[in-house]
Amino acid sequence: MISIPRTVRVFACPRPIDLRKGYDGLFGLVKQGLGEPLSGDLFLFANRARTGCKVLVWDGTGLCIFMKRLERGRFAALWRDDGNALQLTASELALFIEGCLLVGRQPLSPKALSM
Repeated sequence: MISIPRTVRVFACPRPIDLRKGYDGLFGLVKQGLGEPLSGDLFLFANRARTGCKVLVWDGTGLCIFMKRLERGRFAALWRDDGNALQLTASELALFIEGCLLVGRQPLSPKALSM
């Protein structure tokens, strides 16, 4: 797993997407309502079957896509009826990618401290 600083925000797309989308397709989805694609935040997408996911991130020089496909089981269902993106912590993203089904149902990480 790639190490992610705790200060990085993670937003999960509120609906399933076609994972055949590449940089431009995912970039467009982010611009349509998930956030600012060139901010350094991570944007998580999953397919309808919840067997694959992609994470889109701007690293300062270009867009990166990280992808995972589960051979058994399914990722947690992060989709919302209200259409709003779900914000996750870096720890919750790691648990999601490992296949933890509790992600999105209850807070699994403490809130960040404000200084």
